[in-house]
Amino acid sequence: MPTAQSSRRHFLFSASAAIAGASLPAFAADHPIPTGLPADQAFKTLLEGNKRFVAGAITHPRRSPADFMPLAAGQNPIAAIVSCSDSRVSPEILFDVGIGDIFAIRIAGNYVSGAGVSVKGSIEYAVAELGVNFIMILGHSQCGAVKAAIQHLHDNDALPGAINDLVNSIKPAVLAAQHLPGDLLENSIRGNVRRGVDLLNNFEPIIAPRVRSGKLKVVGATYSLATGKVELLI
Repeated sequence: MPTAQSSRRHFLFSASAAIAGASLPAFAADHPIPTGLPADQAFKTLLEGNKRFVAGAITHPRRSPADFMPLAAGQNPIAAIVSCSDSRVSPEILFDVGIGDIFAIRIAGNYVSGAGVSVKGSIEYAVAELGVNFIMILGHSQCGAVKAAIQHLHDNDALPGAINDLVNSIKPAVLAAQHLPGDLLENSIRGNVRRGVDLLNNFEPIIAPRVRSGKLKVVGATYSLATGKVELLI
């Protein structure tokens, strides 16, 4: 008969396919969370990097083969960023950071609600095993996944494959934005980000307690494809 420890280990390794390239030790309820960079300091580092990017003063830190070698045995990222898979949205570039700085979780539409264990488990892993104290959900202008949710909001047609489930997960943000003043796409993009932030702030058992204690900060932001600027959502 399997023990509780072996059951936890089985669950963890079953989820490991969602976290490519990571070495995942067994996680127990009493497992101590590593001490990482404070949230405010991580946030400041990212914002300063984006300012350099917008100004065209990027430094391209830690991107040579020699910079990879010290990280071969382990990683210590300063932040986890949930961003869109869009080819124009690369967190390492737009925040002007180097290898090992960002634990990047990318999914079309950068949604969390309805994304399943692959996304939520990856976020929890960043906090519980890597000591990340800052999480950003990053939407972007002209998001194709949100456009699709708007286009098919009231349609009964089913999109092919798993695209239908993806779009359906974003539709609640569009519904909530329908009666707001302003541009529907922009409001939906922002609403989709805010839904993810709200979910994570209340996501048990790993994220929410650390948010309540003030040790972990979850923020939402949007990225302008036209200007390169990241804008914090209040």
